[in-house]
Parts: sequence; C-alpha cells; structure tokens
Amino acid sequence: EELVHELTEQGIGITLTGGETADVGDLVRTIIVDSTVTARIPRAHIIDNGNIVAGDVVVGLSSSGQATYESSYCSGIGSNGLTSARHDTFEKALATEFPESFDPSMSRDLVYCGGLKLEDLVATGSSGSVPAGKLVLSPTRTYAPIVRRILADGHRDRVHGMVHCSGGAQTKVLHFLGAGLRVVKDNMMPTPPVFRVIQEQSKTPWEEMYKVFNMGHRMEFYTDRATADAIIEISKSFNVDAQIIGRVEVAEPGERRVTIKSEHGHFEYAK
Repeated sequence: EELVHELTEQGIGITLTGGETADVGDLVRTIIVDSTVTARIPRAHIIDNGNIVAGDVVVGLSSSGQATYESSYCSGIGSNGLTSARHDTFEKALATEFPESFDPSMSRDLVYCGGLKLEDLVATGSSGSVPAGKLVLSPTRTYAPIVRRILADGHRDRVHGMVHCSGGAQTKVLHFLGAGLRVVKDNMMPTPPVFRVIQEQSKTPWEEMYKVFNMGHRMEFYTDRATADAIIEISKSFNVDAQIIGRVEVAEPGERRVTIKSEHGHFEYAK
C-alpha cells in the first residue's frame, strides 16, 4: 500500500487486487501467492519488441543510486538472483542463526558459503558505506515515473522496444530479438558495488554474472539516436543515470546474438 501511494503521487495509477504464483523453493516448501498485474491499453499504443531493428541504439537506465522518488540508496540488485546472492555472499553462521531461511534438502556446502557478515560495510561511493545485508535486501527500482514521462512527452512511436533486464539479465533481449540481429553492448555502465561483492565472494565467472544480474542497468530502450538523447535527459531529471550502452546490428541469417564488451571482458551469448 505504501508503494502504491508513492506511485500515485508520481501519476502512476495502480489498484491493489491479488495473486501471483512465485517459485521461491529455497524459502517456501509449496507456493506463495503475492499479486497479479493487469493492465488495459489500446492495441495501437503497445510497444512491441518485434519492432527492434538494425540501426537502433540501446539506452540503458541505471539500476543503482537514488532516484528523486526513492527514499534511500538503491544497490541495483533488483529481484533476480537473490538466492544465489545471499548464499554466495554471507557466512555459514547464518545457517545456524536462521535455519528457516533455506531449504533443508540443500547441500550444506552451498548454504551460506561466502565470507561476509550482514553488518559488514561496503563502500558505495557518494552514498557512503552500507551494510552488506542491506545491499542485498535493497528494494527493486521501479522505472514507472520515468517511463510515464517518456511516453507523455510523445516518444512512444519512436521507441521500437523496451526490455526490463530481469530474468536473463543482460541476455534478456534474446527472448524478443528477431532472427538475423545482434545487440552489441560495448558502453556498459560501471558495475555497482553489490555485484562486485557477489562476484568476489562467489568467484562466479563474469560471463555468468551478466546472465544472472543486471550489472548496472535494468531498463533498456531501443530507439533512434535523437530519441535516445531525449530519454537520457528525462531519466537524469529523476536523478537516474542513463546512457547509450550499445546498438543493434545485422547478424548472420537466422542468428540471434548479444555481445558484451565491458571492463570484465568480451562475452558472446546466442539463442
């Protein structure tokens, strides 16, 4: 209810109803019912990712920092990979202190196998030091106020696609990309501290990190360069950093591919 109230103040109309089936087997032995999201929109207003074409640029909106509509620092972790993050990051003592927080059938070697305490401080730059536990529990950023402004300012027709980098993270676009297209992401945002901590503790290969975690930006717009500039300006007006992080190119016939070139290496993903 608090979130709905905050979004209403930003002009986002939401009515609480009920029901989503979530797979959280590490915590819940059966199912958990949270909510169902239902929306109505004129068919002509739908942004269809099938319209992504070679020549589009990709605008990424930062997943970390503190937006004007947020009350505290957002680590950027979002709501994906949390089971892996907490077991890979935090120390074994948590298994004894909180035995209800993991599936008892889980291999003990995988249960809280990191080296950090919940209270260990992690430097976040301008936001100071934040306890590691709070970083992993950081609320997922909503981009609704920013998207509302982008659409209200008349940019809908020039947005060819929007991808929320949730399940699949930086490879999520492969679910929507047309055959014969490649997305090259070679101007990635700096990796937020929370992901550096997870990688340091887990030793997960960076190639895998980009498939599990958003690694710095969680919302993507596929559009032309002029519209990209407008989107970046709007996003920054909400204190959410944004930049052109890549582009769409022609690939081999029938191929769908994502190429990532970052501070952590050069990685190729295909479907």
